[in-house]
Amino acid sequence: MTRHFTVVRLEGFEPPTLGSVDRCSDPLSYSRPGNASYPVPAGPYHTVMGARDLSDLIARVSPSLTELRHDLHAHPEVGFAEHRTTEVIRERLSAIGLAVAPTTTATGAVASLAGTRPGRRVLLRADIDALPVAETRDLPFRSTQPGVMHACGHDVHTAALLGAAEVLSQLEDRPGTFTFVFQPAEEALGGARTLIEDGLLERHPCDAVVGAHVTSLVPLGIVAVREGITMSRADAFRIILEGEGGHGALAGDGSNVLIAAGFVLTRLREVVADLSYQTTPLACSAGMVRAGTANNVVPRRAEVSGTLRTFTPDQTAQARARLDALLAEIAATTGVRARLEVTGSSPAVVNDPALTHLATAAARRVVGDNHVVEIAPTSTSDDISEFLERVPGCYLFVGGALADGTSGTHHSGDFAVEDAAVTIQAHVLAAAALAMAEPVT
Repeated sequence: MTRHFTVVRLEGFEPPTLGSVDRCSDPLSYSRPGNASYPVPAGPYHTVMGARDLSDLIARVSPSLTELRHDLHAHPEVGFAEHRTTEVIRERLSAIGLAVAPTTTATGAVASLAGTRPGRRVLLRADIDALPVAETRDLPFRSTQPGVMHACGHDVHTAALLGAAEVLSQLEDRPGTFTFVFQPAEEALGGARTLIEDGLLERHPCDAVVGAHVTSLVPLGIVAVREGITMSRADAFRIILEGEGGHGALAGDGSNVLIAAGFVLTRLREVVADLSYQTTPLACSAGMVRAGTANNVVPRRAEVSGTLRTFTPDQTAQARARLDALLAEIAATTGVRARLEVTGSSPAVVNDPALTHLATAAARRVVGDNHVVEIAPTSTSDDISEFLERVPGCYLFVGGALADGTSGTHHSGDFAVEDAAVTIQAHVLAAAALAMAEPVT
């Protein structure tokens, strides 16, 4: 996730309450000292089940969810290697009385819960993987795995979905059915697609999908959401540059893959220059360069790996054409051979209007009317879009910024969010899922 996550400004915000909401373009306006620590109201949720049943259940499980989040944070695992995480999830699901369904992947877990009356089938999804990032904060529950960290909040997501499953299983009055999906490998853009292609939706058919992402860019107690295109499409790419190579003391500028790589790195932003979606800029950037074996040897091959973020098919086609043209120009100028490989992709996250309305109303009942805000589209991505491309649903954002204003950005070593975000996210997920499960009248 990046600073392109544009949300809203809270006018007159003074803890412990929030004032009126107005839009703005400052994505960091929330992350100020003192702006994120206040009690979150837990109001009446569902007219059928009784006024405070869900809130009471959430309050009871909250301490255990915090402990669980700490445990998961201390033991992060990267995509498709989340073996300990999977074991913890499956043990917790079994402990609350849910049968864990077979999965075709070695990591991740799926469990279902039948309702007590008719209704729609709702799939709740959380991602469980961490990132190859070294944690820099000295937390009591900091990562014990060198170079691996929950730098995007998936520890919060996992604990919150387990909390939602636990409280839903304890409700005496619940409509429909619920499928809880703990998905591996979101960061690699492959986990959701792997599960779906292996038949997850055939084995667990659903009518609606709901999920939530904690964010360090929004204060604790705020839920952010929008209808329609919410997060960008992501295309992971690798640019392969090949040249003659040779002795570093004798090599000129011609056919030098390092010089060509330098041009690529400095000019990638041209691919999306002047392109935006509802004021949110597109993104094209590099995250990794591989080249060389010695300081005095010009390599014959270099690779630049990066990401392209677009919102619509037309933008994707236009950006790809610009990238192809840029590589052709650099190849002609430097004398290297250049080719582009798309190594992974994830569609844009598109929220269904009707289900987003239900989820938003449920979130308001959890955190209060003035604590649910509309966001602008963000150039970050999430492969829950693979589910939303096949089944209508809604993906929300749950604020978790540290009260002292020091939350780092997502995917950085100093990323951190408040523990209380786990409880809020569990509550919002359960409330939204119940609202979506109500039978259509």
